[in-house]
Amino acid sequence: MGGRSLGRLTANASRSTHRAAMARVGKRTLIYRWQRFAFACACLLVVGSCSSGDDGAPRTVAKIVSSLPRTGSANAQTTSIVNGIRMAIEEAGGKAGALAIAYEDWDDASARKGDWDPEVEAANAHRAVEDADVLAYIGTYNSGAAKISMPILNRASLAMISPANTYTGLTKPGLGEPGEPDMYRPTGAVNYFRVVPADDIQGRVGAEWMRDLGGKTVYVLDDRGLYGKGIADVFCAAAEAAGIRLLGREGMDPKAQEYRSLMAKIRKLDPDFVYFGGTTQSNAGQIAKDLVSSGLRARLMVPDGCFEEAFIEAAGHHVLEGRTFVTFGGVPADRLTGRGKTFVERYRAKYAADPEGYAVYGYVAARITIDAIARAGKHDRSAVRTALAATKELDGALGTWSFDEHGDTSLLTMSGNVVKNGKFEFYGLLGSAVAAKP
Repeated sequence: MGGRSLGRLTANASRSTHRAAMARVGKRTLIYRWQRFAFACACLLVVGSCSSGDDGAPRTVAKIVSSLPRTGSANAQTTSIVNGIRMAIEEAGGKAGALAIAYEDWDDASARKGDWDPEVEAANAHRAVEDADVLAYIGTYNSGAAKISMPILNRASLAMISPANTYTGLTKPGLGEPGEPDMYRPTGAVNYFRVVPADDIQGRVGAEWMRDLGGKTVYVLDDRGLYGKGIADVFCAAAEAAGIRLLGREGMDPKAQEYRSLMAKIRKLDPDFVYFGGTTQSNAGQIAKDLVSSGLRARLMVPDGCFEEAFIEAAGHHVLEGRTFVTFGGVPADRLTGRGKTFVERYRAKYAADPEGYAVYGYVAARITIDAIARAGKHDRSAVRTALAATKELDGALGTWSFDEHGDTSLLTMSGNVVKNGKFEFYGLLGSAVAAKP
């Protein structure tokens, strides 16, 4: 009995060893398979979306998505942008070459923030990458949001076209923070493009306009955000070059209820102007209200982030009239000519409303995206990105322009605008010369 027991023990031990060995082999095989699967997925992301579906049939749908803040006070502006995108798709007959266009309007804001949300923007970018039908991502509205989605989309070779971002560091080497813009391009390829002039131009012409308006001293505020602080930095450097004396510079809390104590401090310095680097959503309206109520004689200058009806509504037109000056990339909708004027007329007929400032940029972003997909000639992200980089818009809604090697538009037109009779009114072109004062 003892010998048979020993034999059985030996056999059992042998079988246990064999099972353990097989389990280890199975585990290694499973790990290997998962590694191969992950590697294949990574390759797909780098190379671009497949030209065929899971069933092997060629893909027939080119999906374009937009990621913009559709919740909160930016909604009126972004609705205008989305309307422009839809108009461009309708003009193209819903086709880009042989591919049918599918468009999806995504929100990158949250009810919790009432503005764009980093978590939502990141989720939108990942969602776009994972949908093989998506060939282009129109967005973002906020430069800070672009900073989040750019590297995600870059790894997937997915083209990103912004109708509104102006922060210099997103594209221009040496004009932003250390490491910009390379940190947004992990593959080294340029996949991000914008159809609006950047803040290195806007900040400079703003300072020159202030000088031409008789400003000799200024106090500068910013909302501490990527866009707001960035354009305030450019403005400060340009103001010094323009001979305007900087009396102070301060980052403020964009969520504060009021700024009366801050304005009391500024009032003691008695500047000719207060410059605010920020947006409507970072409390520009409250800044304007407290500037007036505090008894400051200073006039207020703000950038394009405030060039929307929501700013007038937040501040009250009586607060802004006669003392507020707004810079903007391009010209207001009612000053567009040629095909731009045609766009405005069609917009008014279709939506029974005037387009906000960035509507035409949404329209142009969609037009060049559709054209790039058609020129690519196949359902391939890398091919679309390459075609987009070679864009040359001839006699379009914004005139004639092209992208440079960084993805920036060659357009340099900037305008100055004031508030009159409760509405924005064109003041003049900014740059080497400013139009006559109203």
